[in-house]
Amino acid sequence: MTWSDRIRVLERGWLSSNNIVFLDEDGGVSVVDTGYVTHLDETIRLIDQAREGRPLRRIVNTHIHSDHAGGNAGLKALHGCEVWIPPGESELVDLWDEDRLSYRRTSQLCPRFSYDKLIHPDDVLRLGGEDWRVLPAAGHDHAMVMLWCERLGTLLSADALWQKGFGVIFPELAGMPGFAQQKATLDLIGQLQPRRVIPGHGAPFTDVAAALQAAHSRIDWLMEEPRRNSDNALKVLMAFKLLEARRLTLADLTAMVRTSIEGNAAMQVYYPHDPEAMAAFMAEQLVKAGAATREGDAVVAVA
Repeated sequence: MTWSDRIRVLERGWLSSNNIVFLDEDGGVSVVDTGYVTHLDETIRLIDQAREGRPLRRIVNTHIHSDHAGGNAGLKALHGCEVWIPPGESELVDLWDEDRLSYRRTSQLCPRFSYDKLIHPDDVLRLGGEDWRVLPAAGHDHAMVMLWCERLGTLLSADALWQKGFGVIFPELAGMPGFAQQKATLDLIGQLQPRRVIPGHGAPFTDVAAALQAAHSRIDWLMEEPRRNSDNALKVLMAFKLLEARRLTLADLTAMVRTSIEGNAAMQVYYPHDPEAMAAFMAEQLVKAGAATREGDAVVAVA
């Protein structure tokens, strides 16, 4: 049996995270991460193809950002499957506090879901006939976890390591430490010496040493000037919202900038006075990056 016989990697484009489907030895199916809610129909279709007629019995979330957990509610309603999440934000899920869960301040959507079990670091999950150890992966999100199968030499890295980079270090925006935690997570991955990484976004890759070297260089660059992380976060959030809405006026962008700044301590330091000017600047950056075109007072996503 090769490494992939029981694993189906559904590589998604933005807005959704990848979905990793496991054909479990009990005849059921587990899926790690469920994408963004506006892609739910496509998520259902892709998982239906991958599960080969087997029942979907379990969702496992590496973390509960909207692009990783947005399909939880819909899939659970459709299949009656369980939802397993890391413990770090379980109380916020119980309360469904959209402010502290980050959904409101990022202007993103995530339908309310409930969970059935918590997965803790050092727990071992049986997925696709293999043992996968839950590992802490703070940095991008303080509660994020990775999944490691030593026998296969395969790491599900979530947003801790992509082939080219990693996710925005969101804790730093809220005045909490995140850079050092991200460095520690990268060090942990280096110690594991995986032969293959399945990231939360992008294709699986095997040149892990090169990805780690680039990621270490990037986190050092961010730590040299923390505003770089805030600038990157604002650009990512704007691009995400534009891809979702397809068209945003400058008034829409201004409202989003204001919401993002109000919810993040670091951004209040860097962008304290003029959301309108910042929105206009971000619109220019989206156009310059080729992600959008201008139509009067609006930006329109490039197909």
